[in-house]
Amino acid sequence: MYYYQIALLGSPLEPLTYSSKTELEIGIKVEINLRNRTTFGVVIKSVEKPEFKTSEILNITNFYFDKTQIQLANFISNYYISSLGDALSLMVPFNLEVKADKTGFEISKNIDLSNEQSDALEFLKKNQISLLFGDTGSGKTEIYMKYFQEIISQNKQVLFLMPEISLTPQMNERLKKIFKDSVVMWHSKLTPLQRKKALEKIYSNKAKVLAGPRSALFLPINNLGLIVVDEEHDNSYKSSSRPRYNARDLAIYLAKLHNINIVLGSATPSLSSYVKFPSIRLKGGFINSNKEFIYEKTQEDISELIINSLKQTIQKDEQAIIFLPTRANFKYLICKDCGASVLCEYCSIAMSIHHNSNALKCHYCNAVKPIPNSCTQCSSPNLISSRIGTAQAIKTIKEKLSFARIEQFDKDTITTNAKLKKILNKFNNKEIDILVGTQMLSKGHDYKDVTLAVILGMDNILNMGDYKAREYALSLLIQIAGRSGRAKDATVLVQTFNEEFFKAYIDDYQKFLDDEKVFREGLYPPYKRLCRVLFAHKNQQKAQEEMQIMLKRLEDFKNIEIVGFGECLIQKVANKYRFEILIRSNKATDIIKAVKTSKTSLAQIDMDPLDFS
Repeated sequence: MYYYQIALLGSPLEPLTYSSKTELEIGIKVEINLRNRTTFGVVIKSVEKPEFKTSEILNITNFYFDKTQIQLANFISNYYISSLGDALSLMVPFNLEVKADKTGFEISKNIDLSNEQSDALEFLKKNQISLLFGDTGSGKTEIYMKYFQEIISQNKQVLFLMPEISLTPQMNERLKKIFKDSVVMWHSKLTPLQRKKALEKIYSNKAKVLAGPRSALFLPINNLGLIVVDEEHDNSYKSSSRPRYNARDLAIYLAKLHNINIVLGSATPSLSSYVKFPSIRLKGGFINSNKEFIYEKTQEDISELIINSLKQTIQKDEQAIIFLPTRANFKYLICKDCGASVLCEYCSIAMSIHHNSNALKCHYCNAVKPIPNSCTQCSSPNLISSRIGTAQAIKTIKEKLSFARIEQFDKDTITTNAKLKKILNKFNNKEIDILVGTQMLSKGHDYKDVTLAVILGMDNILNMGDYKAREYALSLLIQIAGRSGRAKDATVLVQTFNEEFFKAYIDDYQKFLDDEKVFREGLYPPYKRLCRVLFAHKNQQKAQEEMQIMLKRLEDFKNIEIVGFGECLIQKVANKYRFEILIRSNKATDIIKAVKTSKTSLAQIDMDPLDFS
């Protein structure tokens, strides 16, 4: 009889010991019994016969996790302070039944680069980790493609990460023009059949370009030769559920494990990457178009200036995009007399107004209730709406411009990959005049006929209680503005009371990064490491007590600093009361040691946090 430690996939439990009549390889996926139910685990270590009685492994599967995947999972478990089973559950295992195809792949189409692009490519090849800091339209994608060609010609594979699924249809088209059927797009919206076909290609080594959002990082790749992380600044690379990893940072670690190059690309790189890694700057674009920025000092609303600008754009047979940070009709319903807003009964957050379904919805727990006729606090009928959302913007524009063809582009409407493809095709075929959306609009889409970009809500982002608020706001503004003027001159209309800030940096993001370094030094990342510890429980006292226990334990560690603790900004989510501790230190290892030693059963660990709400 053989004995093994088994990491339980998707479980927060530590590895457990099981027995087997068969000798097993490390990394093999097995079926086991846990508390009278069947589950899966991974063999991670051979051990001596224990003194206690063990259960026998039920079944040995044909799937396995290779040495690199186990190393990556161990790093995730240690750095992001999660169980090994949770870390391994992120990975897609290899299949013992499928033999890898050793034949190469011929690329017929050549990609011509300009002198500047060729110089940039040579720079990227010389550095294991490098930042391609290229303006919108400067040809970053062409450089990636040329690099892909060189790697594939060596019979190796490339991993191309994008921040969101919304980018995949357009990028899939561009990749397939050159790399044909060797491209596999991997994301959560694949149907079971699409997933099966994609894995068959990956297992057989017929997939040479593996592309997708953060989950693509965990694919079973036989012969990885290059990783590219596009739009590396994007917060979508950070997972909001356990383990709370950052795919960009894990991609860098994975490149080191494989001893291959990794390229981080962005028009608005994160300060962290700009400070840490060698970078090459690509300025300007291939399109000789100009952008005029108009700043309107007014409250967030569809103003007459916006309406007139939209009308002129449509009359010229051109297109417009409108960005708002808020979905639905309005963010809040507020009583004019007492100032109370309608809060979700499960979360301490105001509910959003959705007129289409005649309901208030919570965007945190998805609770729904009818729109009231009077204030729930003082019974006054004087209710007003605040913070306009995408649906209301469309309603207002339609009332003024009835001839305009308008579509909504946010999570309320884009619920499947098919809907995403459909709306992007319609917009590119000029069947839509105005696209109104949230952050999805900024995600690297190529809208060739957009000559007007309207941007609302920048002040709300700029005024967030967050050390990265300035970076978020400016980066988002530049990214959205970059979707316009791809073929001809464009206008960018920004509603803000902070014109001076945006004007100072809109044409020189590098100057912003250099100025921001001074602001962050000695206080915030990338010069300091942060960790947020969250405590959530239906019993408010229990959550608070657990926070106090951990706080007391953390006092023994002198290499860390408690920045703050107490109730979260959003005190309750999904009927659970929330408390937090924010920790700062010069070294991540000091934080990890302190947190691992001090954490309580309720503590949820978020290393390098990006969300502070």
